Amino acid sequence: MRAPFGLSLIFLNVLLEQLGLPVPAIPTLVVAGALAANGRLSASGVFALALTACLIGDSTWYLAGRKYGARVMKLLCRISLTQASFERWGPRALIVAKFIPGLSMIAPPLAGATRMSFARFICFSAAGAGLWVGGALIAGLLLKSQIARLLPRLTGIGGTVAVIVAVLLAAYIGFKWWERRRFYAVLDMARINVDELYERMRGEAVPVVVDVRSPTARDLERRRIPGALNVPLQEVEQHVRHLPRDREIILYCTCPNEASAAQAARLLFRQGFRRVRPLRGGLDAWIAAGYAVEEVPASADSLPADVIAAPPLR
Repeated sequence: MRAPFGLSLIFLNVLLEQLGLPVPAIPTLVVAGALAANGRLSASGVFALALTACLIGDSTWYLAGRKYGARVMKLLCRISLTQASFERWGPRALIVAKFIPGLSMIAPPLAGATRMSFARFICFSAAGAGLWVGGALIAGLLLKSQIARLLPRLTGIGGTVAVIVAVLLAAYIGFKWWERRRFYAVLDMARINVDELYERMRGEAVPVVVDVRSPTARDLERRRIPGALNVPLQEVEQHVRHLPRDREIILYCTCPNEASAAQAARLLFRQGFRRVRPLRGGLDAWIAAGYAVEEVPASADSLPADVIAAPPLR
């Protein structure tokens, strides 16, 4: 029996998924592995084309991150809210990225934005893509008997299968939208706008302003609100004892919907802090309003043991 799809469809499916479209390629690769095991597709051809599609997609995002940096990362922050894994593992994150939802999309542009050499990027990306594609093909090999029995039935009801696939795809997209909406609903809390913050920084009771951006986000935008303390979201709980409980704490980031700042605020609420608010619009809104900024000093990589109040703005 002829294979239900060819190498070109496998290549297209993998490429579209790697570019960010919600068209999962794992089912296609698993079936392709079973067909290759039964001699109906070329195993080397499937592996080579799928690997090439991965490298094209990853390289596209790498180059976008290298050229546009912060703008690309802000776009991807709407898709994935995690940078911690890449920052913790470095280039090695590219090897496992495709197995971790979210990281697979954000790792290539992060590599470009952080100026990783292209040669190094390609080596790690190819290793990760090879493991991902190879794993799916091996799964198909192990399931070849079951898939061989199932395919003739699917061929006979091709139109119905197409409808089912379309419905499942729509359901998947709807679920991801609902998941994102639920996430932001959980983060919903009272924000402070930049004009309010500016006035309070000029007053007597100066709030503690905390920059919760990740090291990568801070490297992409080296400016900050004057006097802001640097406490990346992943380190907030480690530095709770250094933050004053008797002063207002304003948290900011550069994520859409102030996602990192809101998460940090919730962490502090759980630790008993009550006067905590994210800055609406984050650093971008502060800069757009024309308020003063300062360069992030090298010493901002760690929070001092004693929190010293920044002088009021005049």
